[in-house]
Amino acid sequence: MATVEECRAALERLVEQFDEISEDDRAKHVVERRLACRISDLGVTFYGRIHRQGLDPFKEVPPEDGRPAEVKLTLSSADLISMVNGELDLARALLGGRVKIDASLGDLLRLRKLL
Repeated sequence: MATVEECRAALERLVEQFDEISEDDRAKHVVERRLACRISDLGVTFYGRIHRQGLDPFKEVPPEDGRPAEVKLTLSSADLISMVNGELDLARALLGGRVKIDASLGDLLRLRKLL
């Protein structure tokens, strides 16, 4: 089990990795969505926003507008770190039940192209 600080650092690396995606790919596959990443073993949720210009830094407080996230991920702290480090494939984690994603089919297909 990882700490909240290690999860925060992993999410910061994810933001940096997202910046490496080409502008063309972001233009094709990204629509603005609010994100919630629940770390099940720590009982903490991080909130962020994805848009064509990038991925905003994740925060531990929900957005002030009170609108719910359109894309919700639930996973363990260890799986988050493994995925960000490239050691755990998202598709395998989904099929194995290690990661749960609550999102529309369209959002899932778009995200798959980016990960």
